[in-house]
Amino acid sequence: MASTRGTLWDGVALRRTRAAADPDSPPRAIALPAAWDEGAAAALASLAPGAGPASLPRSAEAWIARAADGAPDLAETLRALLLSRRGCPGAEAWRGGKAGAEPPRFVLNLPAFLEADGSFDAAGYAEACAAAVRALDRLAGGRARRLRLGFADLAGLLAGLGLPYDSPESRAVAAAVTALTRGAAEAESGRMAERLGALEPVALTWPVPPAETPVPGLAEAARAALDAAAASPGLRHAALVGLAPPDAAEALLSAGTGGIAPAAADPSVPEAARRAMREAVSPFLHAPLPAPAASPGEARRPPRQAPPRRQTGTVLRVSVGGHKVALRTAEDAEGRLVEIAFTLSKEGAAYRSLMEGFAHSVSLGLQRGVPLAEYVDAFAYTRFGPAGAVEGDPAISRATSVLDWAFRRLALDHLDRHDLPQPSEEDCLPDSLGTAAQQAPLLPMDLPQTPASASPRTRRRALRLVG
Repeated sequence: MASTRGTLWDGVALRRTRAAADPDSPPRAIALPAAWDEGAAAALASLAPGAGPASLPRSAEAWIARAADGAPDLAETLRALLLSRRGCPGAEAWRGGKAGAEPPRFVLNLPAFLEADGSFDAAGYAEACAAAVRALDRLAGGRARRLRLGFADLAGLLAGLGLPYDSPESRAVAAAVTALTRGAAEAESGRMAERLGALEPVALTWPVPPAETPVPGLAEAARAALDAAAASPGLRHAALVGLAPPDAAEALLSAGTGGIAPAAADPSVPEAARRAMREAVSPFLHAPLPAPAASPGEARRPPRQAPPRRQTGTVLRVSVGGHKVALRTAEDAEGRLVEIAFTLSKEGAAYRSLMEGFAHSVSLGLQRGVPLAEYVDAFAYTRFGPAGAVEGDPAISRATSVLDWAFRRLALDHLDRHDLPQPSEEDCLPDSLGTAAQQAPLLPMDLPQTPASASPRTRRRALRLVG
């Protein structure tokens, strides 16, 4: 591997862990950025060739060297996309596969282009599309006429923007993002054609992108990209934009879903809305959308009739300890809470999957009559990271966890409960309970004197952590 001194890798602190690509594989020693989660470690264990130790810099530089091919600026751009978890090539590039029946693939993680103020970095996204086209062309040795540039986690982007998946506004955003992808990719192919010679004609007819979207500047960026592509003398590629089934690359980027699939925690999205979303993005793709994949347990589970819902749901967006959180709720025709779902656009895939499964189980309980008050008593003040200051909720200033904020918020909105006090700053510290290594053994000790009639929650609070 070429030296990485003087590159973006210089400022990256790595941590070591062990992870396996799947439960049946032996764990591998993995080195990856300190802030990346265990889901990314398992993804790298799957992507890196061989069965021995693997590090993100070494594994990534193997394909960056081929994709940049002596272009240091492109190499640094690809490193930046990977380290910001905005994009990387598919598994075949990581594993050193040669171009074969399938063209090379590059995926962009849409929620990673959300700005701190809730806007979408359209300019940065267009630049990422252009860099991906250059990288894919070089990975294919300059001979492939068909490339596969795609994106992941449209559902996470829409949730981060506060838009219900099955709304006209969401379909407009999806169509504009896909049009921007196509326009930026074809414009780059046109610039390559100016240097190397055109091999394909520019399309004479174009799909019409949305005239406006709820995202400022997105529709204009899509139109400008398509116009730039139309001004090209010709193209180097016959096809560029296509969505593919996700692989470990999406997990490495912490993308919650592949392509345009709705969030796994939102099974209530009707088939008609899924079909409408496919119809919204298909005109801007160069390849047909892959058939949606069913989950392994889907065929065995009897179909559940979705409860009646209002036409609009509620989306609450805050940050807990500096981590962005979106809580979506749905009510039945009588106004009863019947569904919740979380979106944590910057968290790891494993953490988000756990939260999605938790939200789905709570939703099932609500739909079967479990009182919301029982969930509030069980999960308010639970402690795990992220925790700390809450921004975006004037009634809740601190939370000991995402669940603490969510269920105290639900208690305010749906139970009119104002008896849940704010936790202290000490309660929100990651070491507020101490660790076993910091404490002397506490046994033997007297059992807490708690009345037998006390509630389970009261009895739990009387217990002491021992090491």
